[in-house]
Amino acid sequence: MFTSRRRLLKAAVVGTIGLGTLASLRANEYDVGAIGIVRLSRAALTVLEIGRHYKRELYNSKLDKTSAEYLRLKSDVHKFGAQKLLGLCCANKGVYIKVGQHIGALDYLLPQEYVQTLRVLHSSAPQSSFKDILTVIREDFKRDPYEIFQSIDPEPLGTASLAQVHRAVLKNGDLVAVKVQHRAVKSNSYIDIRTMSTLVKITSYVFPDFKFDWLVDETKRNIPQELDFAHEGRNAEKVQRLFGDYRWLRVPRIHWDATSPRVLTMEFLDGGHVNDLEYMRAHQLNPYEVTSKLGRLYSHMIFIEGFVHSDPHPGNILVRNCGSQAEIILLDHGLYADLSDQFRWEYSKLWLAILDGDRTAMKEHCARLGVADQYGLLSCMVSGRSWDTIVSGVRRKRYDDREKELFQQHIPNLLPQISGVLDRVNRQMLLILKTNDLMRGIEHALRTHSRMSAMMEMSRCCVRSVYGEKLRQCATVWDRFRTSSAERWALLKLSLYYVYLGLVNFDLNNSVDSLWTKDFYPF
Repeated sequence: MFTSRRRLLKAAVVGTIGLGTLASLRANEYDVGAIGIVRLSRAALTVLEIGRHYKRELYNSKLDKTSAEYLRLKSDVHKFGAQKLLGLCCANKGVYIKVGQHIGALDYLLPQEYVQTLRVLHSSAPQSSFKDILTVIREDFKRDPYEIFQSIDPEPLGTASLAQVHRAVLKNGDLVAVKVQHRAVKSNSYIDIRTMSTLVKITSYVFPDFKFDWLVDETKRNIPQELDFAHEGRNAEKVQRLFGDYRWLRVPRIHWDATSPRVLTMEFLDGGHVNDLEYMRAHQLNPYEVTSKLGRLYSHMIFIEGFVHSDPHPGNILVRNCGSQAEIILLDHGLYADLSDQFRWEYSKLWLAILDGDRTAMKEHCARLGVADQYGLLSCMVSGRSWDTIVSGVRRKRYDDREKELFQQHIPNLLPQISGVLDRVNRQMLLILKTNDLMRGIEHALRTHSRMSAMMEMSRCCVRSVYGEKLRQCATVWDRFRTSSAERWALLKLSLYYVYLGLVNFDLNNSVDSLWTKDFYPF
């Protein structure tokens, strides 16, 4: 059966072998390693090799599936597959790296062998030559790059899947960061997505338990937005408007006269990566303050505004000391989740049900999000907590390394169910799950997860979101007054609860009003 399915995959490769070859040749100036046929063949052969290895080593194994020997074998097979996938991502670059980064972000949803291996793509991606960088600038502006810039550093500050960033100086003397798209990434992306779609469908046929169509669908939907740097610039300005009251948040200012669909010129802002504890110690930054502010920002994005920066890996969030407080610098605004009000309210209610350990409410809200039968699993995926913890009360039990370790030990046994949930859940949930995992990863790196600062911020925003929906439905002034009072009381009870748990230090000399206002935060 497996042999016949493998032949099907080979036939699919042959059937699509001419896809985009001429276009790829032109876009890549006859770089044979980058044209569509080569990229397609490379991807197909890698999938075949991974599948064959799983079949030979794991699926044909006669070992007891609960034995330590089988678990070691499974881990080794996962490592083999992860290394092969990493090699494919680095060879094909572009969209493949983007998908690899997505996999590397799902710390709580996929085997650790894949997550840890592919996580390197967040900070280390293949770079374009400086000649190609100048060519892209020249092609987009129809001018010599040095008519726009006084100087451009040949060495990039950082390289990502779709672009790389160089320090530069404008003609007026302004120091800027210039994000330039890899030259061939746009022409290759359409071919790559179609190739991935074919390979994933066939892989799902070969391995029926694993459905990863959702990953290709997400990539297909998001890549066009991420490839338009003018769109990214508009996102950055929208965030500046929405969160202008957060004096500790910095978003680089866009220089529109030096920006095009493939070149984004922005204010140069410097700082340390948000997960760099050594940098924080050296610059006298408080990790708990950083975590609390990040929790406040992302909770506000998800539950209040419904406009969510969806690529918060450490390379895209910088921190620096600004006088007496930590300043957060938010970079890379190409990918945002734009949530509907209905989804935002439903998701808020699910979180409150999880926080309260209310199984009935969890099942109800998971059903409305597309997953009724696996509501317990979806609740665990959303919260990153074990089912035992959820049932006993998430707010009562501090998160620790032991719980994370147990959670991740069970993930490999639940992959078919997890992939089924991801295939059926409301599409808006996919970027949120990725964002949740990246934020939890930052908390874990900063060793602040036991304080649960992000959870405190999130629970307040959930309450505000739920009552915001109720306020919209109020018909009279009296109804609005009662609902607003109920919201204040709910926020007060929540804050007092966290004070009771010892998670917040409250100075009784302060006004009690601070406990229920929207501005009560530990930092």
